[in-house]
Amino acid sequence: MSSTVRNTPFTSTTHGTAKFAATSAANLSLGLWKDTHFTRLFSTTAPRPLPPASYALFTLRDSLTIFASFNLPPLMAPYIPKDALPAALQALQPQSIAQFAAPAAVQLLSTPFHLLGLDCYNRAGALPRERWGLLRRAYAMSCLARVGRIVPAFGVGGVVNTTLRRRLMAGLE
Repeated sequence: MSSTVRNTPFTSTTHGTAKFAATSAANLSLGLWKDTHFTRLFSTTAPRPLPPASYALFTLRDSLTIFASFNLPPLMAPYIPKDALPAALQALQPQSIAQFAAPAAVQLLSTPFHLLGLDCYNRAGALPRERWGLLRRAYAMSCLARVGRIVPAFGVGGVVNTTLRRRLMAGLE
């Protein structure tokens, strides 16, 4: 759509606000629906509606992941010096390295939002110091689990999608 509206080649449109908005709309709506059900299913409390704070925290978590998975790799790739990489990584394209690194790295920032969103549901009246204690205890394992979930989906999936898209778009031009 962007390349048609701007009258630019299909291959030139890879990231930007429109892509972020469209991807966010699809991912956030389905992700929040899933999170609502999983939170209730695996909760330690009786099922009830998710509080607005949980929705806000899950939305922020997913927005960071979407941005890091779809928008950040094309911006990062030009700054990855191939000659400074370890020998084992020099055969990879900078775009591929960025596609693996960005979604994984953003989990360091988004995991607290995930944990706090769950905690707002499970312990509605918890004090900030109690929430901080949960974050300290659960952060490392949760972050590792989230990286393990994100890398196959947005790392491998992103590289395959980018490669396939590039080939198909070149065929259109």
